[in-house]
Amino acid sequence: MRIGIIGTGNIATYVLEIFNKREQAEGKVVSLFGRNREVGRRLEEQYGAAYYTDFQEFLESSIDMVVEASTVEAAVRYMKEIVEHKKDLIVSSIGAFKEEAFLQEIREIAERNAVTIYLPSGAIGGLDLLQSANAIGGLHDVRITTRKSPRSLGMRSIEEAAVVFDGSARDAIDRFPKNVNVAFLLSLAGIGSEKTRVRVIADPGIDRNTHFIEAVGDFGEMRLEIENRPMPSNPKTSYLAALSIVSTIMNKGTAVRIGS
Repeated sequence: MRIGIIGTGNIATYVLEIFNKREQAEGKVVSLFGRNREVGRRLEEQYGAAYYTDFQEFLESSIDMVVEASTVEAAVRYMKEIVEHKKDLIVSSIGAFKEEAFLQEIREIAERNAVTIYLPSGAIGGLDLLQSANAIGGLHDVRITTRKSPRSLGMRSIEEAAVVFDGSARDAIDRFPKNVNVAFLLSLAGIGSEKTRVRVIADPGIDRNTHFIEAVGDFGEMRLEIENRPMPSNPKTSYLAALSIVSTIMNKGTAVRIGS
């Protein structure tokens, strides 16, 4: 499998490390696309993946699938072209789908081109349960409380924990586009972005991001708590989020799949 990555940040570097240097999984990153020429050239030299600043050249390189590991804006800008070029796609910037019309358009293009778009579970779990619970409309309430350090939320230092957001998943992704992908992903798996409730707490006393998910439906009730270690190189990025992308690549095309 020949992998192309959009982005040259922490997640891109981790995927390169796993596939190109450690060779811990089948496949190889052969192409990179990004705007930071200095970092791109360094990654090219370090991991042997061709670096492109021209998107068309990147897209026409010898890649089988694309991993988006950049920003919501980049995901929205390039997603259609990727799918129209019949490349399977892994999307890490879930907030790109906040507009229902855009999500539907991408879904139709993917179906027309026999392409699969993967949305990794990222820093949370429970997505299979929510999808199953809502298979015939029996999911009634979904809530997530996310607790992060002020620094990871891009805030100044504070002395005590404080609620900095309490509202819908749709509004949360507008407020924190780089920090609440998990909340929006929950909404896609469950009852939608308007009905999924999100609370974000800035807590100066923690060193791990935590997510507490609650769901109620005809199936019963679910409570799930996850404590995530951030990546050492970037406190805004969950280590589990990077692992989730690696896992998605590794499981692509496997004969036996676990979960729904």
